[in-house]
Amino acid sequence: MIEAIERIERYAARGRDAFDEDELIQNWFIRHLQILGEAARALPDEIRQKAPDIEWRKITGMRHVLVHDYFGIDRNVVWATVKNELGPVKTSLVNLLDNLTDESSA
Repeated sequence: MIEAIERIERYAARGRDAFDEDELIQNWFIRHLQILGEAARALPDEIRQKAPDIEWRKITGMRHVLVHDYFGIDRNVVWATVKNELGPVKTSLVNLLDNLTDESSA
């Protein structure tokens, strides 16, 4: 999940104009948001419960829209998600991974 976010961040750094003008970047974001949602869906409940600050349903719900309502995807929503939501999710995921690593080594 962290890797999918980092892959999006790499191209988000180019800015909104690049996103609007380049269909490949748009598809890159959509694909990696799908990966993020699929990975979130596949996590066991006991892992998700360790990070209650992450809006797991929102992540999996977006994946559902991106996969099943492809022609109805709103680029503004995708861009807003990338710019406003992924940073905090990434931080929470890194913390979750650190905590899980600490638990397994204890």
